[in-house]
Amino acid sequence: MIVLYGVAFVSGLFTILAPCIWPLLPIVLADVTQSKSKRRPLGITAGVALSFAFLTLAISALESSLGLNPNVLRKLAVVVLLVIGVSMVVPALSRRMEASISSLSGRFGGVGRNQRSDFSGGFITGLALGVVWTPCSGPILASVATLAATNKVSLQVVFVTLFYVAGVSIPLFGFAVGGQKLLAKSRRLSKHTGRIQMASGVIMILTAVAIYTNYDKTIEAKLLNAVPSYSNALTKIESGSGVTKALAKLKGTKVVPSTVTGDQSGLFNANSKAAELTGITKWLNTSGPETLASLKGKVVLVDFWTYSCINCLRTLPHVEAWYNKYHSAGFEVIGVSTPEFAFEKDAGNVNSAIKRYGIPYPVALDNNYATWNAYNNEYWPAEYLIDSTGTIRRTEFGEGSYSQTEEAIRALLAQAGKKVSAPLSNLPDMTPQTQLTPETYFGSSRGQYGYPEPSYPSGTFTIPLQKTIPIDHFAFGGRWTVAPDFAQASVGSSLSEHFGASKVYMILKPGSGAVNKVAVTYDGKPLVGALAGSDVVNGVITVDSDRLYNIFDSGAATSDGTLRFTFLNSGIQAFTFTFG
Repeated sequence: MIVLYGVAFVSGLFTILAPCIWPLLPIVLADVTQSKSKRRPLGITAGVALSFAFLTLAISALESSLGLNPNVLRKLAVVVLLVIGVSMVVPALSRRMEASISSLSGRFGGVGRNQRSDFSGGFITGLALGVVWTPCSGPILASVATLAATNKVSLQVVFVTLFYVAGVSIPLFGFAVGGQKLLAKSRRLSKHTGRIQMASGVIMILTAVAIYTNYDKTIEAKLLNAVPSYSNALTKIESGSGVTKALAKLKGTKVVPSTVTGDQSGLFNANSKAAELTGITKWLNTSGPETLASLKGKVVLVDFWTYSCINCLRTLPHVEAWYNKYHSAGFEVIGVSTPEFAFEKDAGNVNSAIKRYGIPYPVALDNNYATWNAYNNEYWPAEYLIDSTGTIRRTEFGEGSYSQTEEAIRALLAQAGKKVSAPLSNLPDMTPQTQLTPETYFGSSRGQYGYPEPSYPSGTFTIPLQKTIPIDHFAFGGRWTVAPDFAQASVGSSLSEHFGASKVYMILKPGSGAVNKVAVTYDGKPLVGALAGSDVVNGVITVDSDRLYNIFDSGAATSDGTLRFTFLNSGIQAFTFTFG
């Protein structure tokens, strides 16, 4: 973890050079013109550090426990900046504000009134800036944001955030002090201090308006597009093997447990009592609730899945084949549908998927994550193979190892006294064997592969179209409304992805209109013919339900190209890209 802390600190230091912080620097310079004391820059820096660190780590908890809307908090911070800017333009208002701030900070004795006002005034500005600032996040900060969004903030996550914030604070303080000194030492400028403060107030007001309207993100996107080397340099710094391993540990990435049963066949890697199915909101594909207690004496596979997960869908044919082959011999499957997105909680959507994929076994809706948490599960798909005594004997996270799992099923049936004579299944393993573009989310809670802006906070943005995109990145174009789980398009909005894979899938949800269509091009030409996925007809996707859409399929060959989606209707929601 020491390596991770060090790189987080260095990444923070680099942030002052990032285009995403440049729109905020005029506010910093404007604020320090109000004083010659270093307490002003110190207050700004402390305010930014405190509010940014707190919100990064706690915003998800506040949102869920208090119903806090981050957009409201952001707009409130903008109002604070506007008030400060107006006070700089109107000297009488400025004097009243300074008196009020000094009075409120009077409890901190030991310093004079002006000194208290200097620090407190800067601190208030810094608090507001920390709320509205969204840094150009690389893998480290993206991991922290993801863990915070899923309420998995550990002491180590806090330390990573603090080291990053410490790195940010040093150059920010230096910039504020340097700007302040430059103004103070310039004789020509010092003669016009009053006018400079008024002009600084106007700059602060304009910047605050840009933040309120989200035009600051448009500026950032243009700046990042003009200086693409910054994003590449940051990613390179944070992508070393030591950092990657530390991030995996930080996120609690699981390794399949080692064999603990003494079985030398290598089929069994677990030996713990299976948790009961609990908190199920609805049972589908069965006449009534199922319990593991009632299934004692049978071999049971608990399969955590969700219907828009491509990894789950590639696993389904194998699970269905095992059920059909071994059910008569005492083998049961319980599909636990635990939603990744809100629309996957809808029983109608899940029931449609059951019919679409021909699932023959019971499916439990685990909308409140009760069974998911009972198993301490973290993955889609995840398989828990339980013997006839109710003991978990094998776990498998993700795709693959199908023959081993089937052999384990047969062995446990034999242990239970059941005869199995049918040969092993011969279904092809569709698990990708080459390195692919990673799964890509568009919502504010997990976005990290955007270009030129790595991610966007919740809000509405108008984003310039990108001509070129680095591989493994996506780019918005036009007007988008970003929510925690998805991004919603306006008419004419575009979404581009430069990918490396043989197959591309996309989760979409239709808008309120009767017809929802998206035009697709591949490397600038309409996506038609052999490369078009099953959901693309004549270069157009018809978004008819909340589900996973098959967009691109080049067979076994891995392609390196750019897909561009142009949304022909308003209100269509895009959730994620997955690749195969």
